[in-house]
Amino acid sequence: MKKDNLESNIYKNAIYEGERALFSIKYSDVEKCTFRNGESPLKETANLNINDCTFEWKYPLWYSRRFKLNNSTITPTGRAAIWHSYDFECSNLKVDAPKAFRRCEEFVLENIDFSDAAETLWKCNQGELTNITVKNGDYFGMNSRHLRIRNLKLDGNYAFDGGRKIMIRDSVLNTKDAFWNTKDCVIEDSVIKGEYIGWNSENLTFRNCTIESKQGFCYIHGLRLINCTVNATLAFEYCKNLDVEIINEIESVKNPEYGIIKAKGIKELIQDPNFVNPARTKIIITA
Repeated sequence: MKKDNLESNIYKNAIYEGERALFSIKYSDVEKCTFRNGESPLKETANLNINDCTFEWKYPLWYSRRFKLNNSTITPTGRAAIWHSYDFECSNLKVDAPKAFRRCEEFVLENIDFSDAAETLWKCNQGELTNITVKNGDYFGMNSRHLRIRNLKLDGNYAFDGGRKIMIRDSVLNTKDAFWNTKDCVIEDSVIKGEYIGWNSENLTFRNCTIESKQGFCYIHGLRLINCTVNATLAFEYCKNLDVEIINEIESVKNPEYGIIKAKGIKELIQDPNFVNPARTKIIITA
């Protein structure tokens, strides 16, 4: 990290208590420290290297910039840990508190274990996430944009609601009602399990995925499924601009508006002329 020829301060092997314990420090190394019984210990800081620390109270890194946080723990009482911060890297963290990241910009997360990730990663922008484990992750990634994610293992419902320009690869997502209200998102080489996937979205692409969904992919404008296995019932209702390639026999399809559906088979095809024009959807059976 560039220090602009300023000498680094060192905070090491200490326990800090009280509100804003190290408020607004700059160009510093913080190592093997514990922060407890006081909010916002590292608020408004910049250019920090933080290593092997424990955060036991709320709001540790708010309005902070250009920092590295490694090999550290955020305990269950360290709620809302990193908000309104930018240009930072976090690696090898254990995060046991909810609402950990919000309104952050230009960041990298690698090897993070979230044990209680409810309402985490909200309204964030320009993030790269690799090797992330998420438990209890309801509403993970809500209203975030420009995220690049690889090897995410997520348990928690309503993931990525309202997301924009999100790319996910090599991941396993156990999350009902995922990808609602999204736009320009791509999911590749992943497994997605959950009800009502993708409703009210635009330009949503799944490539080489295995998907289980009840009444999934409805009310979407611009849906692409490329070489996907889909176990779904009553899929594609009121979908527009479909370009779907399913390599297995799908359980049922209901009232798509228009596009192409290619599948090995469709056990039940519902095209009610009272609601849609069946001629606008081309059905291709590949078996």
